[in-house]
Amino acid sequence: MKTLEIIGYKRANLGKSEAKRLREEGNVPCVLYGGEEQVHFYAPMILFRELVYTTEAHFVNLNIEGQEFRCILQDIQFHPVSEIILHADFLQMFEGKKIKMDIPVRLTGHAPGVTTGGTLVLKRRTLRVLSLPINMPEYIEVDINELDFHRAIKVAEVKEENFDILDTKIASIAVVEIPRSLKAAQAEEAAAAEAEAEALALAEVEEGEAPAEGEVEGAPVEKPAADESKESSES
Repeated sequence: MKTLEIIGYKRANLGKSEAKRLREEGNVPCVLYGGEEQVHFYAPMILFRELVYTTEAHFVNLNIEGQEFRCILQDIQFHPVSEIILHADFLQMFEGKKIKMDIPVRLTGHAPGVTTGGTLVLKRRTLRVLSLPINMPEYIEVDINELDFHRAIKVAEVKEENFDILDTKIASIAVVEIPRSLKAAQAEEAAAAEAEAEALALAEVEEGEAPAEGEVEGAPVEKPAADESKESSES
C-alpha cells in the first residue's frame, strides 16, 4: 500500500481557542493514538489533500518534529458548511498488531445486465477490513461478469486473502437496476401479451359454442316421429 508523509508540530497549548487559531492559520489540530501516550500536534491542511480527497487507501508516515510514526488516518471531522477539516485522529501501527481500514472496492469485468440496458449501481464503495499492516490490500476486486438483472453481488462472495471483511455478509456490493424507461417498456409488453392471450382464449370459447355443420342457428327442433307400433295399436 502507498505511504504518504505528513509533517506535524507538537501543540504547546490545548483548548478550543487554540484550535480555532490553528485552523485560521491553515492547520489541522490532530491527535496520535495507539502508542504509549497520546500525541497532540497540528499539521498544514494542504498536506491532507492526497490523503483525504481520494478514492485510494494509504498508510501515513507521520513526522512530528523529527520523530516518525507509521500510522493510519483513523477519523476526520469536517465543518458542516465550509467542509474544511476541523480535526484528525491517527492510529499508530505495529507490525504484529491488526488494524481496521476502509478499503476501496474496484469492479472488474462487464455486467450482462448493463449490456441489455440496465444501470450498474455500486452500493458499497469501501469495505471495512481487519488485517495485519503487511497484509492490508490497497483495494478489493469484485468481478461483475455474471451480474445480471435481479441479482446482486454480496459481501459473502468476496474472497478473503489474509484479511477479514467486517461488513455483514448479506450486504450488497453492486447491483444492476432496471431504468424506469425499460420498466415501462416491459410493463407495456406484458400488458400486450396478456391482452393477446385473453383474446385467443375468448376466440377458442366462441369457436367451441358454434353450431355443428348442417345445423341452422335458431331453427326449430323437430320432434321425433311417433312409434309405428303405437299407431297401429291405436287404430
